[in-house]
Parts: sequence; structure tokens; C-alpha cells
Amino acid sequence: MINMHEFGKEHKDIIVMCHPLGVWWDVFEYVIPTLEKQYHLVIPSMPGHDEEHPETDYTSVEEIAGEIVQWLKSNDYRKIKCFYGCSMGGGVVTRILAEQKITADCAVIDAGMTPYRLPKVLTYFIAAKDWIVMEIGKHASLKILRGMFNEEKYSEEDLLYVKKVLGSMSSKTIWRAFYSCNNYSMPSPVPQPECPVQYWYGEEEKKLRKNDIAYIRQIFPDTRFVENKGMGHAEYFTLHPKEFCKQLTAFIEQ
Repeated sequence: MINMHEFGKEHKDIIVMCHPLGVWWDVFEYVIPTLEKQYHLVIPSMPGHDEEHPETDYTSVEEIAGEIVQWLKSNDYRKIKCFYGCSMGGGVVTRILAEQKITADCAVIDAGMTPYRLPKVLTYFIAAKDWIVMEIGKHASLKILRGMFNEEKYSEEDLLYVKKVLGSMSSKTIWRAFYSCNNYSMPSPVPQPECPVQYWYGEEEKKLRKNDIAYIRQIFPDTRFVENKGMGHAEYFTLHPKEFCKQLTAFIEQ
């Protein structure tokens, strides 16, 4: 079962926060202190991304979405205030919304990964390319990692965290995570969410998210798309936590 972390349990309104690929649940550490003052936070540790359970490997978007929903129901958390998921976590939230097995007041898919609509042989090739890049990063020195990240945005401490997390991920987890996030199944036809949905993306990643935006626009046509100025991929809650909390709270409470 997925390891779940809870904060602000004294509050009624629940936010489920699903983290990106290649980080642990504690990537939300900068926003937890603010959000837990008002909300009950539930943060899953994805399999293969759990420091407390290093023996686990990633499973699939479908299985993880199902386990999160099952855990929420088993704890009688049947009405969720907001589902938030970034990148890999955004794919999980997309799948949860499509399954319609639990009710939410709203949802944010932040640069969420969506299924490719390509021949299977190409999806294997793309996953293999991503796997190779991640494996290189996993064994890279700090000097090489420094060249892969914006030095003006990320500190030495940030790079040490990345190196630690990548070093904890098995090759199986890396392969499964990339392949599943880019090829997870969806119902056909896709049911429409019964709550407002926003798709966030950073201004600096707009071109990279082009296909994901097009997919979400097709399956969830009522989605509102929000471009966050000056942001790259998965940077909002780490580099600008106050602004992130303000924007997320404003959407939840509107």
C-alpha cells in the first residue's frame, strides 16, 4: 500500500497533493506549513519514490490512482476539497478525475503528463530515451548535475537533494514511471469532471506541454488553462511557495 503523509488533520477540507517524478513527497515541504493551517493535507509517497520504503518499485498510474482512492474511502474521506498533482502526479489526478470514484470540489493538474497518441513502438522508443537520460543523471557528479539545472534558481543543497533521490530510484522504477505516465489508459469515452478543473503550466515550459495541453483540452473541454509567468517545470511550489499557496487557495475558495 502507498505510504500516506497527513498534515492539518484537525481541518475538515482535504487537499490531496501528488508529487512529480524524480522527487519524494517532501518536495512540498515549503508549502505544507502554510496550507496545513487551513486544510487537511494528504500527500502520497509514490512507489519507487519513498525514502521510508526503498524496496518498492513504481507500479503504474492506474494502480496508484486506484490505491489513493481506495485509501481515501477506507478512511472515510469521501469528499475532497481539491486534488492537486504536478507532472507525474498530474497524470494520477487526471486518471482519478476520469474514474469518478470519489467526489472533489475542484482539481489542479499542474503540467500533468498525459498519454501519448502514438504507435506503441514509438512510445517504447521515447520511454527508452527518457530512461537513458535519467540513468545518466542518476550516476552523474554534482558538477554535471549543476550544468543540467539553472544555477540562478537552484542551490547546491537542491542539487544534493536531486542526487539523493535519483540515487534511490531503481532502473525498474525509472522505466515504469516514464512509460506509464506517457501511456496510461483512460475510459472511452472520458466522463466529464463534475468539478472545476485548472491546468497550470510554466511560461518557460509552454512548448514542452503543448501535447499535454491539447490532450486535456480534448478530454476535459471545460478546463481553464493558467500560464504561470517566469516558471519552468515543477518550480512553483518550490521556488515561489507563498505565491503558490495564494493561487491554489484562491481557486479552492472561489
